[in-house]
Amino acid sequence: MGSKAHIVLGIESSCDETAVALVTSDRRILAERIASQEKEHAPYGGVVPEIAARAHAERLAPMLEAVMEDAGLSLAQVDAVAATAGPGLIGGVMVGLVSGKALAMASGKPLIAVNHLEGHALSPRLADEALGFPYLLLLVSGGHCQILSVEGVRQYRRLATTIDDALGEAFDKTAKILGLGYPGGPAVEKLALEGDPEAVPLPRPLKGSKEPHFSFAGLKSAVLRAYESGEHKAADIAASFQQAAVDCLIDRLKEALGNAGPHPALVVAGGVAANKAVRGALESLASQHQMQFVAPPFKLCTDNAAMIAWAGCERLMIDPDFAGDPLNLKARPRWPLDPDAEAVRGAGVKA
Repeated sequence: MGSKAHIVLGIESSCDETAVALVTSDRRILAERIASQEKEHAPYGGVVPEIAARAHAERLAPMLEAVMEDAGLSLAQVDAVAATAGPGLIGGVMVGLVSGKALAMASGKPLIAVNHLEGHALSPRLADEALGFPYLLLLVSGGHCQILSVEGVRQYRRLATTIDDALGEAFDKTAKILGLGYPGGPAVEKLALEGDPEAVPLPRPLKGSKEPHFSFAGLKSAVLRAYESGEHKAADIAASFQQAAVDCLIDRLKEALGNAGPHPALVVAGGVAANKAVRGALESLASQHQMQFVAPPFKLCTDNAAMIAWAGCERLMIDPDFAGDPLNLKARPRWPLDPDAEAVRGAGVKA
């Protein structure tokens, strides 16, 4: 493929965002489009897998055509097609992956099957050319909450995971309890600005534990009890929940930092990385440990295709002669970044 910048077409459809992007290996986003499904899922207070898959199927083909037109490129000018192959809602993943396979087959270009979590993990490097390996990553999203040592492309060492629920899920559940609608994370963050973070006594699950893992199920239950008691304002519950969540993150990260070995940078990625209170606390923690703090731009925090295309670029840069993943590979609802990590009590397959 020579020394020229690679151009990769990325497709993301693992949850409720249909996304397509064209990204180059010299960190240019040539074109991108994202179609939200907020209106479709709002009446249900969360993502309905069947509705999500149908929406992906309806929107993906015209979005692919629009992105190519926006960039003024043809498929023949693309070096590879990168598509999310998991983890995620299996119906949606299959829509994007099948489309990626078809494009790769029709054009004779390599197919790059991307782990959605790797897309998040590498996304800060798309925005920050100076960020090198290794770095300590807090990956926080609707489906995952992990601490990872990112040692290189496709090289991940999991240091901690949630034993029950992800933090993004806890934000969404809190929003649903408070009647804030969907998506919940931004709604809780906005309401929390009006409340007192010390007004409602909420637990900090696993705080002080020598295991660096996370737990948010008990915090969700405590929010429900506080709401049902009728003794607290909704804004105070939101603020207290957000503060409890931040306290849990910082406490668990401090424990992990003691076992992780030296890392020059603390990086956050995933949908919850867009939360300003979370960012502020992490930046302070990094400063205390003489680490650089890196967070991707807000548009790269939530699910997007630019990060998938960039993960494809990273793959080509370490292996320019990569011929592509097999076209018969299957979509994966579960796909851990560190398959060799030890099982964690209570975590099940979500780890």
